[in-house]
Amino acid sequence: MFSRFKSFAAAAALVALGGAAASAQGYSIEGAGSASLTGIVPQTLAQYASDEGIDLQVVLGQTLTRSALRVAAGRLDFAVVPPPAYGAMSRGVGPYAQQAEQAQELSQNMRALFGFPGGTFHAIVWADSGIESWEDVEGRRIYVGPPAGAANAQMRGMVRLATGGYEAGEDYEGMRAPWNAAQQAFQDGQYDVYIAAAAVGQQSLNELSLLRPIRILGMPEDVLGSQEYADFLVDSALTTAEIPAGTYEGQVNSDETLHTPVTTMMIATNADMSEDVAYRLTRAYWENIDEMKANNALLRTIDESRPFIGVNAPLHPGSLRYYREAGVEVPERLIPEGAE
Repeated sequence: MFSRFKSFAAAAALVALGGAAASAQGYSIEGAGSASLTGIVPQTLAQYASDEGIDLQVVLGQTLTRSALRVAAGRLDFAVVPPPAYGAMSRGVGPYAQQAEQAQELSQNMRALFGFPGGTFHAIVWADSGIESWEDVEGRRIYVGPPAGAANAQMRGMVRLATGGYEAGEDYEGMRAPWNAAQQAFQDGQYDVYIAAAAVGQQSLNELSLLRPIRILGMPEDVLGSQEYADFLVDSALTTAEIPAGTYEGQVNSDETLHTPVTTMMIATNADMSEDVAYRLTRAYWENIDEMKANNALLRTIDESRPFIGVNAPLHPGSLRYYREAGVEVPERLIPEGAE
C-alpha cells in the first residue's frame, strides 16, 4: 500500500534530516510486555524513528489503561493504547469510572497514529490437567489478565462465548496477575487455564511447552461462525487469528490449526504533539514495515492493507497528512475536527 510513496519519502527524509542524528528530539513511549507485540512494536519503532531524528525512550511493563490517561493528560508523549481503553475513557466508565468527568474531558485530547494487531489469546492448559475442551473449565481457576486493563473484559468475554455462558465468580474463578508474572504463576500451579496474550510463535510459550506438555483451546467452530461472536469482536476491538498447526513443539494438539481472538492496539499521542513529529513517526513505521517484518517473524501478522485496524480515536493531523500523501483512504470517522 505504501510502496509508491517510499521513494519520495526517502528523498524528503534525507533533505529534512541533514544533521538530525546529532540533534535527535527526545520523546517517551510506553508499552506492555517486552515479548508481546505491545512491547515489540514500540521497541522496533524506536529503532527506525532515530533515522527520522526522533529519539524514542521506550518504557515497558506498563498498564496501558493508565498509559492512555497519561497521554491524554499530556504527561506522556506516546503510548500503546487498547481501543477499548479509549472507548471507556470517552464514556467515563470501566477503569475510569471514579474520575468519569475528567476522563471524558481528557479523552478529547487523544489522537492516533496507526493501529496494529496486539496479543493473540492462547488459552493454555497442562496436557495432563484433565481439561481437553472448554466444557472442562467449570470450577477451575482461569487467568483473565492483569488487575487493571482492557484485557479483563476481553478474556472473560472469550470464556463466556467459548463455554456457552460461563461467568467469572459463578462458574469459574477469574484470576488476575500482572502480565510479567502470569506465566510463572501458571507454572507454579496458581491457575488451571492461562490465557496468554502473545504473538503467535512466541519463544517463551514454546519453552513453556517443552517444560511440560500443553494443550491450547481454540474457539469452537460453531462459535466462530455465530453473530454473537462477530458482535463480540466489534464491541471488544478484537479480530481473529490462527495458531497454525505445529507452532509449539510441546503442544499435544499441535496437529490442529486453532482460531482465537487477537487484540488490536493503536499508537496514540496527545493532540498537542507537533504535527511534524507525528508525521515523521508515522512515516518511520510504514516506510520500514517490510524490513521490520523480515527481521522479526513475530511482526508478520501486521497487515499493511489495514493501517487503521482497531483505531477508534481521531488521527493526529501529522499522521493524516502522511496517509493522504501516501494515497491511503482515511475513513471519515478518523479525520480530526478542523482538519482540511
